[in-house]
Amino acid sequence: METRKGCWSVAQAKARFSELIDVAVAHGPQTVTRRGRGVAVVIAAKDWKQRSKRKGSLVEFFSASPLRRAGLKLRRRQSRSDPIAL
Repeated sequence: METRKGCWSVAQAKARFSELIDVAVAHGPQTVTRRGRGVAVVIAAKDWKQRSKRKGSLVEFFSASPLRRAGLKLRRRQSRSDPIAL
């Protein structure tokens, strides 16, 4: 099995890739190390989908911003586009 809980060297990960995937699915994210430093993480697809799922909309994000009532005054440019030099 892995050397430390959830930590595999690149050589171990390559040699036992199928087992690495099984452990990630059953026990959570697994770190792959090179020369003792973490370089990659193997995570179950269902966990990745859950973690990378969008939470809320852009409007909700800006509405919840602490800068919403900060009194910032932003001016818009009057021209719709910059001139193009050909």
